[in-house]
Amino acid sequence: MKTAKLSTVLLASVAMTTSAFAADLRIGLQEDPDALDTDQARTFVGRIVFESLCDKLVNITPALEFVPELATAWAWSDDGLTLVMQLRDDVVFHDGTPFDAEAVVANIERSKTLAESRRKSELASVASVAATGPHDVTFSLASPDATLIAQLSDRSGMMLSPTAAAEKGLELANDPVCSGPYKFVERIQQDRIVLEKFADHYNADSYSFDRLIFLPIPDTTVRLANLRSGDLDMLERLAPSDAPAVQADASLTFAAETSLGYQGITINVANGARSEGPLGQDKRVRQALSLAIDREVINQVVFEGTYTAGNQPFAPTSPWYDQSNPVPPRDVDAAKALLAEAGLERISIEVQAANNPVQLQLMQVVQAMAAEAGIDISIRATEFATLLQEQTAGNFDGSQVGWSGRTDPDGNIHAFVTCQGGLNDSKFCSAEVDRLLNEARLSNDPAARKAKYDAANVILRDEMPIIYLYHQTWLWAMSNKVQGFTAYPDGMIRLAGVTIR
Repeated sequence: MKTAKLSTVLLASVAMTTSAFAADLRIGLQEDPDALDTDQARTFVGRIVFESLCDKLVNITPALEFVPELATAWAWSDDGLTLVMQLRDDVVFHDGTPFDAEAVVANIERSKTLAESRRKSELASVASVAATGPHDVTFSLASPDATLIAQLSDRSGMMLSPTAAAEKGLELANDPVCSGPYKFVERIQQDRIVLEKFADHYNADSYSFDRLIFLPIPDTTVRLANLRSGDLDMLERLAPSDAPAVQADASLTFAAETSLGYQGITINVANGARSEGPLGQDKRVRQALSLAIDREVINQVVFEGTYTAGNQPFAPTSPWYDQSNPVPPRDVDAAKALLAEAGLERISIEVQAANNPVQLQLMQVVQAMAAEAGIDISIRATEFATLLQEQTAGNFDGSQVGWSGRTDPDGNIHAFVTCQGGLNDSKFCSAEVDRLLNEARLSNDPAARKAKYDAANVILRDEMPIIYLYHQTWLWAMSNKVQGFTAYPDGMIRLAGVTIR
């Protein structure tokens, strides 16, 4: 009798556990995000988490059109110096703080003034921001800025609770408080990030899952194995070599979308003592490394021909690409000649790379090519968040790293190569590049802007603080039970309307 009662209790317990976790969605990430503070953050996977955690003022469509999110409407003054936004009046942050115009003011001012903020250069044009009504906010610009709406559709427009930001300071990164459809529960570094549904979200009915569990699994093979075993429901950045197998598997669904970003090798040219070698101080060495690399071979060998070779911050398919300067062919003799001009026969350098199989294979191919030109590369495999910390600290010769891309071209270039750019770990600085890229922000004429980007890229291709290699395609795999997922060019995972069958 006691055994029967115990069995009944155990069965009830199992049933309750199954019911409690039936609405979880488990997402495999290629890396562990960095700080979960929208002002301090810089990782792609962090943006994936923020997409469910933090609402933005503006969002985008799959066709890259700007659409309302927290801002219901906006209008520019004729001179382009004033932007007025109307805001939703039915939004609260996860801690109960109401979202209003004052909250927007607090967020923008934090992004502009926090010492650790990486959003400063994105909002540099904003001279001031003011609450001009309970749910009306006015941005006053020092100069016209064609990029501002795009910035407000990303981390610069993600709203944090001003109450939590004031109380927690930098510790907000360990307990973020936003207003998105899911709220923060816990984070265990290198293991998981857990969010749970926020019942008071204004659009809560569009979100089906009780919990989101983000699991960083750098090994692409292991990540896919976990999907196949049912330990994951979906994963981002499927390895290109695995795409045919996923497409042939009836239990899985495959999705793909061309990205807006790039991958390359960032060179330390002025960021501390590690910049003082020939690679950092002599552009001919950087040019030699670029010429030693066959970008088309990389695409075929590493990426099964699914990506696009590149030599600029914009893909050859982008309207912003400078067609007069196409991807250069490999030229080992020219690379050797440049090293000789620099007084070198051989040179040894270290390049750090994320510790996942795809990026390490990429660097092994680059390593073999460079060696033929007299450039010996040692590869330092590094956890991704650590890799970014090492870049910031200047503890690198070269760093294989990329950018997920932005809807406005400014987002792929300005922060990385302007003297005070928030993501300029190379510490490259050119007054002429600054002038051109700052002027490109002033115009809404695409032709005028493109001429500025083309001129800046002529200088950047000569100086090479970043050696651009390729432009990836976002690849997702998921259980065929996951329904309603839409692939976006920015690579984000948007869960409104997504269900598990």
